[in-house]
Amino acid sequence: MKASEFRNLTTAEIEQKIAGFKEELFNLRFQLATGQLDNPTQIRDIRKSIARAKTVLRERELGISS
Repeated sequence: MKASEFRNLTTAEIEQKIAGFKEELFNLRFQLATGQLDNPTQIRDIRKSIARAKTVLRERELGISS
């Protein structure tokens, strides 16, 4: 997801997305450890999505509008 897509969501929806991303990240790491992960770049993509979502939340806390 892009940052602009996160900005269109409510704070509660973003927090739900973060929780879902964290769960997906856990599953991907588990697959990596067991050798079942086909595309390791998925881990990087999920981590970046979490960071983007947290950045939007922090911008809202600080009152920064982009």
